[in-house]
Amino acid sequence: MRYILAIDQGTTSSRAILFDSECNAIDCAQEEFTQHFPEPGLVEHDPEDIWDTVRSTVAKVIGRNPDKKIEAIGITNQRETTLVWDALTGKPVYNAIVWQDRRTADFCNGLKSKAGLIREKTGLIPDAYFSGTKIRWILNNVPGAAEKAAEGRLRFGTVDSFLIWRLTGGRIHATDVTNASRTMIFNIQSMKWDDELLQLLDIPSSVLPEVRECASDFGCTQGVEGIPDGIPITGVAGDQQASLFGQMCLNPGDVKNTYGTGCFLLMNCGQKALLSANNLLTTVAWSIDGEVNYALEGSIFVAGSVVQWLRDGLGIIRKSSEIEALAQTVPDNGGVRFVPALTGLGAPYWNPEARGVICGITRGTTAGHIARAALEGIAFETYDVMQAMARDAGIPVCRLKVDGGASRNNLLMQFQADILGVTVIRPKTVETTALGAALFAGLGAGIWRNADELQSCWQEERRFMPQMSESNARQAIDAWHCAIGKC
Repeated sequence: MRYILAIDQGTTSSRAILFDSECNAIDCAQEEFTQHFPEPGLVEHDPEDIWDTVRSTVAKVIGRNPDKKIEAIGITNQRETTLVWDALTGKPVYNAIVWQDRRTADFCNGLKSKAGLIREKTGLIPDAYFSGTKIRWILNNVPGAAEKAAEGRLRFGTVDSFLIWRLTGGRIHATDVTNASRTMIFNIQSMKWDDELLQLLDIPSSVLPEVRECASDFGCTQGVEGIPDGIPITGVAGDQQASLFGQMCLNPGDVKNTYGTGCFLLMNCGQKALLSANNLLTTVAWSIDGEVNYALEGSIFVAGSVVQWLRDGLGIIRKSSEIEALAQTVPDNGGVRFVPALTGLGAPYWNPEARGVICGITRGTTAGHIARAALEGIAFETYDVMQAMARDAGIPVCRLKVDGGASRNNLLMQFQADILGVTVIRPKTVETTALGAALFAGLGAGIWRNADELQSCWQEERRFMPQMSESNARQAIDAWHCAIGKC
């Protein structure tokens, strides 16, 4: 048996998962880290917290499995989150600015006249979600950053680049095509950093990492406590693209949704970059052996994080896993609608000023109604994106593959099937993000020769069939859209 270690660096935690060459998860370690909210709308991470949790979880898994030789490391990561560090010291010049952060929203509003240019080159829209304006903010607002950048001392990276830098002892400054495609400065047609966009955002090219394919040589581990030297890093992809690959959505029209901190729907579009007419994003799905696949994406900013808010903000549950049981204490939502726009609305609305709304509250409303309405809000957000996706693709979506932590919630998955009117399929391994990273790494290391050999890695665990009548589903959707109008 051969072994691959996947690093899954997420928004709220870091995990290391050991897979064997039959795609079985052998061992896992996970550590959460602190979220920082300096002001409303601002979200940051301490880069050292990210690194410490990654190093620690990797060391734990390796230490617990001394008899298993790890042949490759794959990295998948929260995308768009932006780090800038000093190339000489290796130390970040500022906290990581998280993808949810809205500090550059006003600047992005000023780019509306360039929206067509940006969309044509990058597949994205001008929004604070993406990395480019975050880089600009750091260079303009951190004392000494602009001067160091001019001297060629600073390095920018999404989380994958930062981890590669640290894991290789500062020897490799690289990213992959999927993460690059989320920066708003990468041309997904030419597959290169775009000089015109760099000039528009006043970002020097010297800070940028080299862009490589998803299954490539990203160097070897070197000089990291608890991690042996010489383990090749051979696979890298942003979390949603890794999930698309891990779900074996290899054919045009295949769709998956990851229910994590946010929700992210991706449809495989094949080798053509399909530009959306319905406020979705076009992104690079992956690149292997010189062949680029593209995807349509709908990004929902708040999904699982609304459950965290019910836990930490309202205190109506003690653990996130209690949400399903609480929602099941009532037969329906009691007329309550919950739009979880806690950090604005993503696709297909793209309204950074929107804020969360709970409406329909009466004296009879209980915590159970609010919990159920919160879960339903996640499903309704998914419905809106799926409708936009079907219009763009020109074909109806007949099934949805699901993964991520919240996909374990049977109540949510059944309601999702009811509202969409399609079959929802959950795999045996819902951690398909980490699996995707492992698969890319295995391809990069030669453990598998091509994607066709990976088909057996995906197995179905359960499917949810629509049970709600079409008329009842339509009434629920209409009520949801009324609630959307209030936020």
